Amino acid sequence: MIRIAILTLLILVAGGCADRGNQVKRIPLARAGESILYLDEIPPAVMSSGLPADSSAMVQEFINKWASRVLMYQKARENLSPELREDIERQISETRADLTIYQYQRQMMLEKMDTTITDAEMETYYNENTQSFSLGYNIIKALFIKLPFDTPNLWKIKSLARSGEQKDLQELESICYQFADKFDDFNEQWVPLDRVSVELPQEISNPESFLRRTSFYEYTDSVDVYLLKIRDYRMRSTPAPFDYVKDDIKRIIWNNRRLEFIQNLETGIYRNAIEENRFSIINKR
Repeated sequence: MIRIAILTLLILVAGGCADRGNQVKRIPLARAGESILYLDEIPPAVMSSGLPADSSAMVQEFINKWASRVLMYQKARENLSPELREDIERQISETRADLTIYQYQRQMMLEKMDTTITDAEMETYYNENTQSFSLGYNIIKALFIKLPFDTPNLWKIKSLARSGEQKDLQELESICYQFADKFDDFNEQWVPLDRVSVELPQEISNPESFLRRTSFYEYTDSVDVYLLKIRDYRMRSTPAPFDYVKDDIKRIIWNNRRLEFIQNLETGIYRNAIEENRFSIINKR
């Protein structure tokens, strides 16, 4: 009977029988203890799930879950000790206060906090805190190329790869686009050496020694040719270059500014309350 009633309601709603220009009376679907579930509380996704019969089944499932939760809540509320009910109310009050404060702080930051962070400001922070940006691994700026062994004019590709001239690199990229299995300059950014070394056919047993003595790595086997041009490097345990940690510095400065803004906001509200006699200590002990 419940399924039939629900199906009938769905058909009526789908058919648009109600006059939407007038105030529509809420349609009750189920009662669980003191609570009533109305038709307009059913999520649209449940109401519009294909055929009316399918929607009816989903609405029935939604009602069952709703009733189970409501009845459990009512039973728990009736049987919890006064101490636990008081603790729950305290937690709800604290959570409401925390959410309200958070949203207000966020609103004030969006309206009044200066979010502009210049390169000069980041460089100053970096220079004053260089030792805080010590590298935990080796990083490089590099060009990696993997080519079939029978690629024509390999000598020219190797020569272009060794060059640091922009015009040579552009020609190299054009040639590699035709023949290379892989060509990667990592957007000319710093990358961990480990990220590049996994592409090489031989394991690098001593990375620090490898970096000190190698500016151009070449290896050929019966299938492929591997080329690695190392343009620059930094060793682990040394200060990271500025451009490698620039984004981290920006986040640090922004977070510090946010904390300072919130602290000043709280202090200002506190002082205004004292000045306007909205805060006072009633009973000093």
